[in-house]
Amino acid sequence: MNLEKLMKEKNVDAVLITNMLNVRYFTGFTGTTGVALVAGDKKFFITDFRYVAQGKEQVEKNGYELICENISTLKKVGEILKELKVEKLGIENQNVTLDQFKLFESNFTSLEYVYLDDNFTKIREIKSEKEIEIIKKSVEIAEKALELTIPKIKIGVKESDIAAELEYQMRKLGASKPSFDLIVASNERSALPHGVASDKKIEEGFLTIDYGCFYKGYASDITRTFYVGDNPSEKHLEIYEIVKQANEKAIKEVRAGISVHELDAVARDFIKEKGYGEYFGHGLGHGIGLQIHEYPGVSFKAENKILKEGMVITIEPGIYLPNFGGVRIEDDILVKKDSYEILTSLDKSFKKIK
Repeated sequence: MNLEKLMKEKNVDAVLITNMLNVRYFTGFTGTTGVALVAGDKKFFITDFRYVAQGKEQVEKNGYELICENISTLKKVGEILKELKVEKLGIENQNVTLDQFKLFESNFTSLEYVYLDDNFTKIREIKSEKEIEIIKKSVEIAEKALELTIPKIKIGVKESDIAAELEYQMRKLGASKPSFDLIVASNERSALPHGVASDKKIEEGFLTIDYGCFYKGYASDITRTFYVGDNPSEKHLEIYEIVKQANEKAIKEVRAGISVHELDAVARDFIKEKGYGEYFGHGLGHGIGLQIHEYPGVSFKAENKILKEGMVITIEPGIYLPNFGGVRIEDDILVKKDSYEILTSLDKSFKKIK
């Protein structure tokens, strides 16, 4: 669904876009201040003097007329709506605070509002060829950065030092920033699904690194788990192999037309069969794009959505054993018509770092 179809479906005269990620998606603007207004075949981008030059360069080629407004953006929007005789306005209600809505009401007194909920993010589910190429580059940067960081991993080095090195390498390779607070969790802390890097020194045992970066606005999201040291137990080897197989089994089922519940069950049922079902509590994955977590959710807890060609999702099963350690293996996957494309390429075999 594109914006024009959404407007027809919701029967609105105009749409006001205020979420900066959605502003970027529709207009191409990469700055931090501005709103977009679309009314029929008229498209406006309103910002202040700081972004006039940047705005002209980025939005005009996408058909948006730039308007500079230094005092009240919403007042200017109201003037345009009045001039165009707009009666029904679509707004991003999930992105509007109570104070902002009061401003809406005071500036747009004669309008009927239509809540667009999460429709914009659903439009963003299907990636264009250009978006896919950018995501591939984001993945490439992240993978190369981890390869450059691995030699720094040793017993006694702080988790936070590894996270800092990994971020440095990603930025050096062209990333704008990490796509989230990097997870570097060693030994027993690897049993924490979101064990953000701490000052803890790495000990012998599992080391889970969940990380990614933004490149040209698009996120990558990768997890690899290593064994630091030379003496893994049978349980270390067992749960690693189970997670690896769950990851691979789920990936093989990715295709347009499969439901997210069905895909989640492929990995979840396998882990249950192996006796570790209670230790896999989160969803199998999620969409990625301009945000690190986008539609669709790939989970037994999510809306039972059908995957479509052009979606980019993660597959990230895990097993987390308290007071022992955990394993998660995560890949980024492009959904194709009858198959899939694995965007990540880092080795997934059991790896010891000494």
